Amino acid sequence: MKFLIILNDPPYGTERSYNGLRLAGSLAKREGVEVKVFLFGDAVGCALADQKLPDGYYHLDRMLSAVIRHGGQIGCCGTCIDARAFREDALVEGAKRSTLEEATDWNLWADKIISF
Repeated sequence: MKFLIILNDPPYGTERSYNGLRLAGSLAKREGVEVKVFLFGDAVGCALADQKLPDGYYHLDRMLSAVIRHGGQIGCCGTCIDARAFREDALVEGAKRSTLEEATDWNLWADKIISF
């Protein structure tokens, strides 16, 4: 089964992106499951590498890396990256700048689409 998880919320301040990445990580570990995660809007901040957080706080960059390690793909809206003045080389390894066209392709690819 093929899952597309779409995140829209900022990395911190709500738990939507956190819960979306928890689900993506769990799905990516399952045999016969393919996972793609697309980050729109403030969610592109989830993909910034080396986030500095208080001890005991969840690290969304590490959660994304775990999805990638288990074969998942991470797409980050290029327009959203630019609007926030993020640098592409600041993204976690394996996450990539993407486009609306690729997001469209991923929607057509997926058996199930989950949006947070």
